[in-house]
Amino acid sequence: MKNILNNRRKSEKVSKFRNFSLGKTILFIFLSVWAFIQIYPLFWLLLFSFKSNDEIFGGNIMGLPHKWLISNYTTALTSGNVFRYFLNSVIVTGVTIIVSSILIASASYAIARMKWKLRKPVLFIFLMGMMIPINATLLPIFIILQKVKLLNTYFALILPYVAFALPMGIFILTSFMINIPSELEEAACIDGCNVYQIFMKIIVPIVRPALATIAIFTYLSSWNELMFANTFINDDVKKTLTVGIMSLSGQYLTNWGPIGAGLVIATVPTIIIYALLSEQVQQSLVAGAIKG
Repeated sequence: MKNILNNRRKSEKVSKFRNFSLGKTILFIFLSVWAFIQIYPLFWLLLFSFKSNDEIFGGNIMGLPHKWLISNYTTALTSGNVFRYFLNSVIVTGVTIIVSSILIASASYAIARMKWKLRKPVLFIFLMGMMIPINATLLPIFIILQKVKLLNTYFALILPYVAFALPMGIFILTSFMINIPSELEEAACIDGCNVYQIFMKIIVPIVRPALATIAIFTYLSSWNELMFANTFINDDVKKTLTVGIMSLSGQYLTNWGPIGAGLVIATVPTIIIYALLSEQVQQSLVAGAIKG
């Protein structure tokens, strides 16, 4: 009888292991195919950046280049001024992330952790900014920037980018700060910390994953933005990368290889930043799921 029971238990374990192994294998195959679908466009863009027009329009659009033209990158960085456009995008995006992160963290702390009468109306006003379409603000912002003489400057892009980053950032960060136990602040007050020390030493380290998520969203919206950059900046010296790459196309003839090289240069920072901050983003998503 014992042998029969033992054999039955072993057979059940084997069947469970086989079912688990089969399911895991199917999931692995599905995720591998999905990863290939997501990564292949980047691989195709990389191959595209090394090709000439004759090869692109000659039928070798998908395969490996017959001749790897590194000169496409040289042309993009020198003749196409991609390096200058890249530097402008770094300046605009970097300042936007820094300024918006400081304002978002400060405003969220004041709304979520401090007790004052108008904090709910102020939060409502900030959140109303999420309802405003960006396209509808193009003309009013252009008129304002023209009157204050900020067109063709970095501030013509930084100020609108920061303004549109505030509503979503405050919405995300206030939901995190509300769930922080008040005992932490009380203990810090007992230890002699003022409100600024509590904010910098207690609150900011706790919400760092959420700040990383907000920084990535702000980076993507600022780095890839084209409408404001194309409207508010006409000076070639101040153009950002998106507008600069668009200007590489000629009126009668377009050399697509350098354009592909410029797109690769524009894409690489996004991949690097997400790879560095992906863990922070995952932590913020897990924390939000647990708190929700």
